[in-house]
Amino acid sequence: MDLHERQQFDFLLATAVERFVERLEQRNEGAANALARLRNNPDHESVRVREFVVAVFADFLLDNPDGACFVLRALAKRRLPAIPLTGTVAEALQALAAAVFADLLSQKAEELLEQHAAYQP
Repeated sequence: MDLHERQQFDFLLATAVERFVERLEQRNEGAANALARLRNNPDHESVRVREFVVAVFADFLLDNPDGACFVLRALAKRRLPAIPLTGTVAEALQALAAAVFADLLSQKAEELLEQHAAYQP
């Protein structure tokens, strides 16, 4: 991955984490509650990691095979999540990119929520 692409991906990730954490804290009445819900059930109504990733991919115009390849190239060293891949190659690429990104987003969100929770009364 070229340096300018890495910079774009890092910006995407940082923006997504910031937006996601802010949303979680608002929906869950603070960082501690948000962290607990994210760890216990990432598909909980007040968390919805997968839905958030779909929205971010649409906002950043990554909801296509080229966008999926961009994300997968950036995350090439991460382990694959266990997800069923069906449909077309384009659909499989997009599902895989979303799953890998959601996993990283959850990890980074947990780290940021831990920091926020440490500073809340």
